[in-house]
Amino acid sequence: MENLIHMDGQALLWIQDNLRNDVLTPILTFITRLGDVGWFWIAMTIILLFLAKYRRVGIMSALALVASVVINNLILKNLIARTRPYEVVEGLTRLIEAQHDYSFPSGHAGVSFAAGVIFFICLPRKFGVPALVLAFLIAFSRLYVGVHYPTDVLVGGLISTAIAVCIYKSEEYIKKKKET
Repeated sequence: MENLIHMDGQALLWIQDNLRNDVLTPILTFITRLGDVGWFWIAMTIILLFLAKYRRVGIMSALALVASVVINNLILKNLIARTRPYEVVEGLTRLIEAQHDYSFPSGHAGVSFAAGVIFFICLPRKFGVPALVLAFLIAFSRLYVGVHYPTDVLVGGLISTAIAVCIYKSEEYIKKKKET
Protein backbone atom coordinates (compact mmCIF):
# COMPACT_ATOMS: atom_id res chain seq x y z
CA MET A 1 0.00 0.00 0.00
CA GLU A 2 2.88 2.38 0.77
CA ASN A 3 4.22 1.86 -2.77
CA LEU A 4 0.84 2.70 -4.27
CA ILE A 5 0.57 5.88 -2.21
CA HIS A 6 4.11 6.87 -3.21
CA MET A 7 3.42 6.18 -6.92
CA ASP A 8 0.18 8.21 -6.70
CA GLY A 9 2.11 11.22 -5.37
CA GLN A 10 4.92 10.80 -7.89
CA ALA A 11 2.42 10.74 -10.77
CA LEU A 12 0.99 14.07 -9.62
CA LEU A 13 4.45 15.61 -9.36
CA TRP A 14 5.23 14.32 -12.86
CA ILE A 15 2.06 15.94 -14.22
CA GLN A 16 2.95 19.17 -12.43
CA ASP A 17 6.52 19.18 -13.73
CA ASN A 18 5.91 17.94 -17.29
CA LEU A 19 2.37 18.80 -18.39
CA ARG A 20 1.36 22.00 -16.65
CA ASN A 21 1.82 25.05 -18.85
CA ASP A 22 0.34 28.48 -19.53
CA VAL A 23 -1.82 27.17 -22.39
CA LEU A 24 -3.33 24.10 -20.69
CA THR A 25 -3.84 25.57 -17.23
CA PRO A 26 -6.80 27.87 -18.03
CA ILE A 27 -8.36 25.19 -20.26
CA LEU A 28 -8.14 22.42 -17.66
CA THR A 29 -9.16 24.75 -14.85
CA PHE A 30 -12.31 25.56 -16.86
CA ILE A 31 -12.91 21.86 -17.57
CA THR A 32 -12.58 20.97 -13.88
CA ARG A 33 -15.24 23.60 -13.10
CA LEU A 34 -17.68 21.77 -15.38
CA GLY A 35 -17.67 18.98 -12.81
CA ASP A 36 -18.23 21.21 -9.77
CA VAL A 37 -21.24 19.79 -7.89
CA GLY A 38 -22.02 17.93 -11.12
CA TRP A 39 -23.75 21.03 -12.54
CA PHE A 40 -22.92 20.33 -16.19
CA TRP A 41 -24.15 16.73 -16.03
CA ILE A 42 -27.22 17.73 -14.05
CA ALA A 43 -28.06 20.41 -16.64
CA MET A 44 -27.68 17.93 -19.52
CA THR A 45 -29.83 15.41 -17.65
CA ILE A 46 -32.59 17.98 -17.08
CA ILE A 47 -32.56 18.89 -20.77
CA LEU A 48 -32.97 15.20 -21.67
CA LEU A 49 -35.84 14.85 -19.21
CA PHE A 50 -37.73 17.54 -21.12
CA LEU A 51 -37.20 15.87 -24.49
CA ALA A 52 -39.74 13.08 -24.96
CA LYS A 53 -37.44 11.16 -27.31
CA TYR A 54 -34.64 11.09 -24.70
CA ARG A 55 -36.60 11.09 -21.43
CA ARG A 56 -35.61 7.46 -20.75
CA VAL A 57 -31.93 8.48 -21.05
CA GLY A 58 -32.53 11.43 -18.73
CA ILE A 59 -34.10 9.17 -16.12
CA MET A 60 -31.20 6.71 -16.29
CA SER A 61 -28.69 9.55 -16.05
CA ALA A 62 -30.49 11.03 -13.03
CA LEU A 63 -30.47 7.63 -11.30
CA ALA A 64 -26.78 7.14 -12.10
CA LEU A 65 -25.90 10.62 -10.80
CA VAL A 66 -27.77 10.09 -7.53
CA ALA A 67 -26.25 6.63 -7.01
CA SER A 68 -22.77 7.97 -7.77
CA VAL A 69 -23.10 10.80 -5.25
CA VAL A 70 -24.47 8.50 -2.56
CA ILE A 71 -21.82 5.79 -3.02
CA ASN A 72 -18.77 7.93 -3.82
CA ASN A 73 -19.37 11.19 -1.98
CA LEU A 74 -21.57 10.31 0.97
CA ILE A 75 -20.40 6.80 1.83
CA LEU A 76 -16.87 6.10 0.54
CA LYS A 77 -15.33 9.56 0.97
CA ASN A 78 -16.37 9.68 4.61
CA LEU A 79 -15.57 6.03 5.30
CA ILE A 80 -12.05 6.15 3.82
CA ALA A 81 -11.29 9.81 4.69
CA ARG A 82 -8.21 10.14 2.47
CA THR A 83 -6.35 13.42 2.83
CA ARG A 84 -6.04 15.59 -0.29
CA PRO A 85 -2.71 15.22 -2.10
CA TYR A 86 -1.74 18.89 -1.89
CA GLU A 87 -1.79 18.52 1.90
CA VAL A 88 0.73 15.67 2.00
CA VAL A 89 2.72 15.45 -1.25
CA GLU A 90 5.78 17.62 -0.77
CA GLY A 91 6.26 20.05 -3.63
CA LEU A 92 2.76 19.65 -5.09
CA THR A 93 0.96 22.91 -5.79
CA ARG A 94 -2.79 23.02 -6.30
CA LEU A 95 -4.15 25.32 -8.99
CA ILE A 96 -7.62 25.82 -7.54
CA GLU A 97 -9.02 26.54 -4.09
CA ALA A 98 -8.68 24.00 -1.31
CA GLN A 99 -11.39 21.36 -1.38
CA HIS A 100 -13.55 20.90 1.71
CA ASP A 101 -14.11 17.16 1.59
CA TYR A 102 -11.93 14.07 1.40
CA SER A 103 -10.05 12.91 -1.64
CA PHE A 104 -11.07 9.28 -2.27
CA PRO A 105 -12.89 8.60 -4.53
CA SER A 106 -13.18 11.55 -6.90
CA GLY A 107 -16.72 12.89 -6.98
CA HIS A 108 -15.97 14.84 -10.17
CA ALA A 109 -14.84 11.66 -11.94
CA GLY A 110 -17.78 9.81 -10.44
CA VAL A 111 -20.56 12.06 -11.69
CA SER A 112 -18.79 12.55 -15.01
CA PHE A 113 -18.67 8.83 -15.73
CA ALA A 114 -22.12 8.16 -14.27
CA ALA A 115 -23.77 10.47 -16.79
CA GLY A 116 -21.11 10.22 -19.50
CA VAL A 117 -21.38 6.43 -19.78
CA ILE A 118 -25.20 6.57 -19.92
CA PHE A 119 -24.97 9.22 -22.66
CA PHE A 120 -22.36 7.18 -24.52
CA ILE A 121 -24.45 4.00 -24.44
CA CYS A 122 -27.84 5.55 -25.13
CA LEU A 123 -27.43 8.68 -27.23
CA PRO A 124 -26.39 9.01 -30.87
CA ARG A 125 -22.60 8.87 -31.23
CA LYS A 126 -22.37 12.58 -32.07
CA PHE A 127 -23.49 13.26 -28.47
CA GLY A 128 -22.32 10.12 -26.68
CA VAL A 129 -18.69 10.23 -27.76
CA PRO A 130 -18.14 13.88 -26.76
CA ALA A 131 -19.83 13.18 -23.41
CA LEU A 132 -17.42 10.33 -22.70
CA VAL A 133 -14.43 12.40 -23.85
CA LEU A 134 -15.54 15.20 -21.52
CA ALA A 135 -15.83 12.71 -18.64
CA PHE A 136 -12.20 11.67 -19.23
CA LEU A 137 -11.10 15.31 -19.47
CA ILE A 138 -12.84 16.27 -16.23
CA ALA A 139 -11.27 13.27 -14.49
CA PHE A 140 -7.79 14.16 -15.79
CA SER A 141 -8.29 17.82 -14.87
CA ARG A 142 -8.55 16.80 -11.21
CA LEU A 143 -5.01 15.42 -11.42
CA TYR A 144 -3.77 18.40 -13.38
CA VAL A 145 -5.03 20.93 -10.83
CA GLY A 146 -3.56 18.83 -8.01
CA VAL A 147 -6.62 18.02 -5.93
CA HIS A 148 -6.88 14.24 -6.46
CA TYR A 149 -4.59 11.26 -6.65
CA PRO A 150 -4.75 9.05 -9.78
CA THR A 151 -6.34 6.23 -7.75
CA ASP A 152 -9.07 8.63 -6.54
CA VAL A 153 -10.00 9.42 -10.13
CA LEU A 154 -9.67 5.84 -11.34
CA VAL A 155 -11.86 4.37 -8.59
CA GLY A 156 -14.46 7.14 -8.79
CA GLY A 157 -14.71 6.63 -12.55
CA LEU A 158 -14.83 2.82 -12.33
CA ILE A 159 -17.49 2.74 -9.61
CA SER A 160 -19.70 5.14 -11.55
CA THR A 161 -19.13 3.32 -14.83
CA ALA A 162 -20.35 0.15 -13.09
CA ILE A 163 -23.34 2.07 -11.69
CA ALA A 164 -24.22 3.42 -15.15
CA VAL A 165 -23.94 -0.02 -16.80
CA CYS A 166 -26.05 -1.63 -14.06
CA ILE A 167 -28.74 1.02 -14.44
CA TYR A 168 -28.74 0.62 -18.22
CA LYS A 169 -28.90 -3.19 -18.00
CA SER A 170 -31.69 -2.99 -15.40
CA GLU A 171 -33.68 -0.64 -17.58
CA GLU A 172 -33.23 -2.94 -20.58
CA TYR A 173 -34.36 -5.92 -18.48
CA ILE A 174 -37.46 -4.05 -17.27
CA LYS A 175 -38.25 -2.94 -20.82
CA LYS A 176 -38.04 -6.55 -22.08
CA LYS A 177 -40.23 -7.79 -19.22
CA LYS A 178 -42.90 -5.22 -20.12
CA GLU A 179 -42.81 -6.31 -23.77
CA THR A 180 -43.48 -9.97 -22.95
